[in-house]
Amino acid sequence: MIKEIAGFAYDCKNADALADFYVNLLGWEKILSGNGWAGLCSPQGWIFAFQEVEEYIPPIWPWEEGKQQQMAHIDFLVENLEEGASHAVKCGARISEIQYFETSTVLFDPEGHPFCLSTVKQ
Repeated sequence: MIKEIAGFAYDCKNADALADFYVNLLGWEKILSGNGWAGLCSPQGWIFAFQEVEEYIPPIWPWEEGKQQQMAHIDFLVENLEEGASHAVKCGARISEIQYFETSTVLFDPEGHPFCLSTVKQ
C-alpha cells in the first residue's frame, strides 16, 4: 500500500532556475541540483523536484483547445492574498489575468506552470 506522497515533479527548460524561483517564493531548502534535476524539501519532508525536458512547452491556462494543457498545479496556503501575490511577483511570478475565486489568486511561475495562493485549505 502507498504510505504517503514522497514528492512532486515539474517538467521545465531550466531545473536550477525554476528551483531557485521556488526557493525564493517558499523559503524551502534546495537539496538537489545537477544533471538536469533540481529539488527542494518541504517542511513536511516531501520533495518538490524539477526535471529538464529539452522540448518543454509551457502549459496554457485556462485551457484552450489545441494548446498545451496544464497537467497539474499546486495550491499554497497563505494568510493574506495581496501580500502573498506581491511576494510571488517580486520572486518572478506573474498574476493570471483570469481569476475565479475571491479566496485564491492564480499565478504563473517563470516557466509558465500555474499555481494558486489560497486563504482556504482545499
